[in-house]
Amino acid sequence: MKSPDDVRRILTRQWQSADTRVHRLLGGRDAWPVNFSIGLPSADDVLSNLDQVKRHINRWRRVSVGEVLWSQRAYRATAEAISVPTHWRLHRPSQWIAACDDRSTTEEFERLSAIIGNADPIYHEVLARRRSLWRDKPDEEVILAASIASELQPGIADGRPLRTMSLHGTDTKFFERNEGLVTTLLDVRFDGEPSRLGLAAFLDALSESEHWILLLDLDGNLLPFERMRVRTTELQSAMLPSGILLIIENETCSHLLPTISGTIAVLGSGFDLSWMSADWLAEKRIAYWGDLDTWGLSFLANARRHQPHLVPLLMDVETLTAHAAAAVPEPVAASDEPPVGLTSLEQDLYRRLQTSSRGRLEQEFLPLEIVCNAINNFVEGPGRNV
Repeated sequence: MKSPDDVRRILTRQWQSADTRVHRLLGGRDAWPVNFSIGLPSADDVLSNLDQVKRHINRWRRVSVGEVLWSQRAYRATAEAISVPTHWRLHRPSQWIAACDDRSTTEEFERLSAIIGNADPIYHEVLARRRSLWRDKPDEEVILAASIASELQPGIADGRPLRTMSLHGTDTKFFERNEGLVTTLLDVRFDGEPSRLGLAAFLDALSESEHWILLLDLDGNLLPFERMRVRTTELQSAMLPSGILLIIENETCSHLLPTISGTIAVLGSGFDLSWMSADWLAEKRIAYWGDLDTWGLSFLANARRHQPHLVPLLMDVETLTAHAAAAVPEPVAASDEPPVGLTSLEQDLYRRLQTSSRGRLEQEFLPLEIVCNAINNFVEGPGRNV
């Protein structure tokens, strides 16, 4: 037999479950009513602990939330059948929370109800599922973030710092305070693309935070360590001791890089390519390799605007065609039109990727041999496009 307090503890634990919370708050009519089994007194209970059974019945008679279901049961120890509680039925979320009789659960439910009531329905599930997004923020700020997330589009910052984007009267610290929240909400609209690129890159905003990138000494004798992390701001004034640089969009490709003399690889810049305006880069042979999608081509165009002599690697239609089986859908294109800085062939490729159902060929899925051959051909043939 479960007492009302026993069931309340179960109900409160269920609030902590993201799946249960989402289903009961957003599942509509299919989610309700919910019946919780109370359990029946056994024949031994009635025979040996009748007073306890009576107290159990009286506690359930005092329950005023929802509906307690009763059943007539006959026991040998009683002269006639007795009415015992069998289930506690709750008909809607507010009854669930009232039944918990827990202050923190009630406060969270009331806050979440207010937030969801003022947010676009597309955000309801992620807000209900991930309480950490809003528990430590004022409700008004969360509601404002949801409103702003509905207005943001890829590239909307157009090179400006996020702090200068005043939407609905936000202050300069709004995006700094709410970067994770806004990014997660945008992920709902753009299928995770903002998290993959980073909020600043997705919005084409000037990054004002320290961005650390990975240097790999592919020669083995050029840097004090095989792998080093530096800030992109440092690369604008510190010349790297190699004649050849491989600039690679994603760090996850490091395992594909060969050992090769006179070469350093710079991995993980993403959209943060402003360091490529450094004067010392004009003296280097530079290859750029990124994902074969509209974002990767946008990064290539940005890199080329800084260093027009760079050579793109494996970012052409031939590579896409040869490895089409490894391509996946691209949730959202970087922009409607190809960016300035692409060749005519790259612009055609950009448009093809936009209209393709599988318009993303990620670097990590290219075969090791193909990558090594492309890099070796570039290094061994000055001025040669690979």
